[in-house]
Amino acid sequence: MSEASDRGPAAPVGSRPGWTGTLRRGLTRLLPPDRLLPDKQPAYVTSWIYVFGVLTLSALIVALLSGGVLALKGPAWWHYSATGHFVNSTHLWSVELFFAFMVIHLWGKFFMAAWRGRRALTWITGVLAFVGSIGTAFTGYLTQQNFDSQWISTQAKDGLNSVGVGAFFNVTDFGQMLMWHIVLLPAILAVLAALHILLVRIRGVVEPLPDARGRRPSTPRPADADRSPNGSDDD
Repeated sequence: MSEASDRGPAAPVGSRPGWTGTLRRGLTRLLPPDRLLPDKQPAYVTSWIYVFGVLTLSALIVALLSGGVLALKGPAWWHYSATGHFVNSTHLWSVELFFAFMVIHLWGKFFMAAWRGRRALTWITGVLAFVGSIGTAFTGYLTQQNFDSQWISTQAKDGLNSVGVGAFFNVTDFGQMLMWHIVLLPAILAVLAALHILLVRIRGVVEPLPDARGRRPSTPRPADADRSPNGSDDD
């Protein structure tokens, strides 16, 4: 009889959970599939104020895609090419719409007190994404390679130098500003946007504020519930 048979039956493989199984179960508890990809939403989501978050995300995607095309052809491409000028205009106006939709989304959620229900981190990531987008747009204006970008950089350098930022953030250095605009800041903004969307999926969409009587806008009024389908009162 061999030595292996004397040891008895081997322990079944997988009797002890490995790190992959532990990680999978932890992620499933934290990020349930029905929350990440829901097929139903509350009735109050049909309000227009909830649309601007999706519009902001759509404009951000167009800005990233058009900016990627500009990066492939070089920063001066749009100066001498009609196609480049069109792509640059698409990039510009997608950013303009991005800020317009984001400001409406931000103020709408502010007046809705969207940090309710353990959604403070969701609100914080949204605000940080707004601040990061301002820096991204600022460096974009600095990389236009025209008189406008030159004037903006010379006017901004004194203010940044006065607070000590100019020691490592030189707005007159075109190469540095270009790398900030196409690599560092978009990566930070994309991570914040993804984290913000993930938190919205986990915590859910915030409910509307109740009225003076404590009723939610999506809750039917008792008077409406007592009416018959043809609109007349049931006597």
